[in-house]
Amino acid sequence: MSRKRKLRILHVVGARPNFIKISPIMDAMKNYPQLFQQQLVHTGQHYDEQMCSVFFEELGLNPPDFNLEVGSGSHATQTAEIMQRVEPLLLEIRPDWMIVPGDVNSTLACTLVASKLQIKVAHVEAGLRSGDRSMPEEINRIVTDHLSELLLTPSLEANENLHREGIDGHKIRFVGNVMIDTLVRLQDKAESLWPRIQGRLKLSDFILVTLHRPSNVDHPETLAELMGALGGLAERHTVVFPVHPRSRQKIDQLGFSNGSPDLRLIPPLGYLEFLALQRHARLVITDSGGVQEETTWLGVPCLTVRPNTERPITIDSGTNRLVESRREAIIEAVDSSLGQLECEPGHRPKYWDGQTAGRIVEAFCQL
Repeated sequence: MSRKRKLRILHVVGARPNFIKISPIMDAMKNYPQLFQQQLVHTGQHYDEQMCSVFFEELGLNPPDFNLEVGSGSHATQTAEIMQRVEPLLLEIRPDWMIVPGDVNSTLACTLVASKLQIKVAHVEAGLRSGDRSMPEEINRIVTDHLSELLLTPSLEANENLHREGIDGHKIRFVGNVMIDTLVRLQDKAESLWPRIQGRLKLSDFILVTLHRPSNVDHPETLAELMGALGGLAERHTVVFPVHPRSRQKIDQLGFSNGSPDLRLIPPLGYLEFLALQRHARLVITDSGGVQEETTWLGVPCLTVRPNTERPITIDSGTNRLVESRREAIIEAVDSSLGQLECEPGHRPKYWDGQTAGRIVEAFCQL
């Protein structure tokens, strides 16, 4: 570690995946109190207090130093509210660096404000691209990357995306996937919960589902196709679907009637329980970016119900396939994928090794 002057670091989280990414970085920086002074701000973009508390507890994160309590709203409303509330905070504490993970509205909003205040931004998980600008997250990624001073990438293809967009290579550091740090650290703890989860849900051979993206759950026709697919799968498999509150609302509005005891619509789970389910699932159906990565590391077959992915490395690794949001397409993909998609440990992407946070700390010390 070459840096001598202590840096004031402000970490930003806004949604549950952010907690998983920031936790190992804060832990790694705690090992160098002479180099880093850290504070954590939670924008409140994800506003389910109970679920947020579970994530903080499971990940070992201290309560945030600041909570902006923004809550829900349209993309414009939420982004503007975050900007209004974070500006006075940044003016007050004037960090040397603000670290923003991922691609949620909090990431973009805080980056915009910090950039205009001449506060340096480091983007964790930089360089991911789906090529689909109809996705709000894609806009958030692009703008955040072009305003950031330090781009911490999870894969070499992310570096290539940034170079292709003309971003100065001196700003780019290939550090690996920090989400995997959390998975590696907590996998044994998650596994210890499995017997209780298995007994509670009476599970042996099952498919795990997580669906929450507006493109899937906000359109009644698409949601009807998805629920029809899950109902069809439940005729032959046990299907476990921890339902996000927003998805639950949309399913209820659809008037979906679950006639199968093998389609288990259960409440949302904490990180550890969900990780345990992923590890033991025969196959995972998802529209989540993080789940694509976790299943790749775990070697669990994954079907991503989207037309594209910003994580094509998961497809290259052999665990993940894209599938249309149609009943027949999903059922056919499940039938053809079971036992075929697999990832041997040697196929895990480079630097998905549980040591990414250390490389991030080293990147800061070399600035």
